[in-house]
Amino acid sequence: MNVLRAVQATLELPRDTVARWIALTTVAAMLTSLALNGAFSLLGGVWARPPLTEVGLLEKAAAVTRIIDSVPTAQRSGIASAASDKAFTSQWLMRHEDARMPAVVNPDFSAGGRLLRTLLERPDARVEAYEPSDWVPQLAESRYSLLIELRDHSWVLFSVPNRSWGLSEVPRNLIILLLILSSTLVVALIATRHLATPLERFAKGARRFGVDFKAPPIAVEGPREIRDAILAFNGMQAQIQHFLHDRTQMLAAISHDLRAPLTRMRLRGEFIEDREQQLRLFRDVDEMQAMVNSALEFFRDDARLEQATAFDLAELLHTLVDDYKDAGIDVTLDSPPRFVYVGRPIGIKRVLVNLLDNAIKYGVEPGMTLRALTGGVDIRVSDRGPGIAPEYQEKVFAPFFRIEGSRNKHTGGVGLGLPAARAIVLEHGGSLTLRARRGGGLEVRVRLPVSA
Repeated sequence: MNVLRAVQATLELPRDTVARWIALTTVAAMLTSLALNGAFSLLGGVWARPPLTEVGLLEKAAAVTRIIDSVPTAQRSGIASAASDKAFTSQWLMRHEDARMPAVVNPDFSAGGRLLRTLLERPDARVEAYEPSDWVPQLAESRYSLLIELRDHSWVLFSVPNRSWGLSEVPRNLIILLLILSSTLVVALIATRHLATPLERFAKGARRFGVDFKAPPIAVEGPREIRDAILAFNGMQAQIQHFLHDRTQMLAAISHDLRAPLTRMRLRGEFIEDREQQLRLFRDVDEMQAMVNSALEFFRDDARLEQATAFDLAELLHTLVDDYKDAGIDVTLDSPPRFVYVGRPIGIKRVLVNLLDNAIKYGVEPGMTLRALTGGVDIRVSDRGPGIAPEYQEKVFAPFFRIEGSRNKHTGGVGLGLPAARAIVLEHGGSLTLRARRGGGLEVRVRLPVSA
């Protein structure tokens, strides 16, 4: 009963499923292989050993037999020998035993006997036929043979050599194996293409959403399992887009509500007569304002909503270096003159600005390098300074974490630069890692993938 239920449940499954396609592919590959193997063997066998009626022996044998049967006995051997050539031999025999034919249960030539007797004009003539398969124990002697009895009960033996493919057994087996493999490969490619195409589009759509949150939904196509996965992904994509929109609206409101009391505090500070207390209040207000702006910028991060586009990454690096040079800061750059990259330029610029600002703030000799890799691009920002100890090289990516343990604006920011930079790089499908430089300093390595 359980077996019947399982079979019934299997039959009730939707037709277009991955499991069914795999099963059909396997069955189709096996049937195609068997069909090609059978066709090759059949065609090759017919070509190699066609029936005796199709080797051209009957008509020639009938003509030679009539001539030999009409001449004296003394001339028959000579005529039979004269009628022979490389592809056809004839021999006159006094007795049947002299032919030394293989033992066959019924050598009567029923298939072409009627035609041959008609050509001989002797309805009662005895005819025996032998094919190459009758010589199985002696393959070297296998041939087509035809024995015809004359009116004086002597015999004429006609032989045609066995026809072969012109190939030995090993090459023939290799051809059969090649046919099996090629047929299986063709069937598999057709079936897997049906499965791979929607999967490739699904993966492409997922990667696109990773760098462009405004990407449209993925077209729903393919087998049932793939369609279900695409529907689930589209639903998740819609929820994320809705969440990002709501978060942007909420943070805009919070930004307004937080800035208003800070502005009022600064205005009230104008009425403080003690100049030193007034300056301290203004410093605290400015620091609070900077912290609020940094936090809101990190959590809102409008650059993440930027649409991906193709831009010259090398030109972006050159522009940043020129901007720092205009501000009196020398940043070295080792980069090719041009490198086209598809991504969010504002987000990548923010990453590089954060890293360069840290290199300038905490070290000396800031520099950048850009290298093209197989399937990606490598950007390194380095400096000479105290660096970051290995035990802190992952902790610094936590929001609000600062090594010096303070929130003073004179010793650094609020601990959101590196977390924001890594978040943008991860959203591009890349990685951001830190490494201490030999001789002192820090090297930040950014790897970004390049879409094929």
